[in-house]
Amino acid sequence: MDDSSPLSPKANAFSIACLISARDQAGNTTFDKHATSLDKQAVQNCSRYIKMHYSTVTREMEAFTTSSLSSLNTPGSYHLSPSPGDPYSHHESQFEPCPAAQHAYNYSGSNSAQAPAQGDSGTSNCSSSSSSSTPNKTLVKKNPKVANINVQLEMKALWDEFNQLGTEMIVTKAGRRMFPTFQVKIFGMDPMADYMLLMDFLPVDDKRYRYAFHSSSWLVAGKADPATPGRVHYHPDSPAKGAQWMKQIVSFDKLKLTNNLLDDNGHIILNSMHRYQPRFHVVYVDPRKDSEKYAEENYKTFVFEETRFTAVTAYQNHRITQLKIASNPFAKGFRDCDPED
Repeated sequence: MDDSSPLSPKANAFSIACLISARDQAGNTTFDKHATSLDKQAVQNCSRYIKMHYSTVTREMEAFTTSSLSSLNTPGSYHLSPSPGDPYSHHESQFEPCPAAQHAYNYSGSNSAQAPAQGDSGTSNCSSSSSSSTPNKTLVKKNPKVANINVQLEMKALWDEFNQLGTEMIVTKAGRRMFPTFQVKIFGMDPMADYMLLMDFLPVDDKRYRYAFHSSSWLVAGKADPATPGRVHYHPDSPAKGAQWMKQIVSFDKLKLTNNLLDDNGHIILNSMHRYQPRFHVVYVDPRKDSEKYAEENYKTFVFEETRFTAVTAYQNHRITQLKIASNPFAKGFRDCDPED
């Protein structure tokens, strides 16, 4: 690929993913709803990867390192507020409420992360898209190809049920799929435009947890372990036309979680007994040759608080185990056996 040619769709999305990562590394907090410009050095660091294979995110993509845990203590930083019924809320006094002044959007509807037009008034429910700017920086106007995109979380009732108990996701050395599976329905795309979909996982806080069986609750056990290599998972159908994405439910059923720091299979690397928040990114594949200049306006991020979870190597809460067996279609063998076995 010569220097004058436009970036390939995979490289274009990779460049934007670098932007997202660089924004986090620049000192913005884990769930900062504010977009910042990407410096030239970050673009140069990302551009060297544009010729690589993108079917999975392998070790080379660890340049995507997400925000460091130290940034969580930045003065004025954004802390994720506990949702109603959050089993962690009684033990996490460091969480702060989500002030409406931090966000420029009002998100209506309990099932979707929606982003109305900029300038709308109202409070935010914090499970929304990242589209506003920092107070001292120019507001980034999103490309019309992504500005009107809305996303609805599928199986929301099941996610809510797990969230009330404190969702746990198994991590193994070989990699384990998530249940519930992250699935969304997308609206508002340009049917003829190309888009890429990707996910990443950010730590909720800088704490490590332990489960107290006598009280059936999670307690803070200390400071977080060193951050794992940041990775991004691309949906295997990317890139695809907006019409294709919108005609059916988009499922990230190929995504796997691992605790193997040396994993070379492209799985998402997480620390056990730490809490994480999945993020969903929609990236417009800009056909312009200088598309990297518009990277900041060509993506939109959605966060659903009810999908956050604790990474574990074995289920701690027996109620989570029971709910997974009852609701997972692949757990039929457990349902059919004697409950005492």
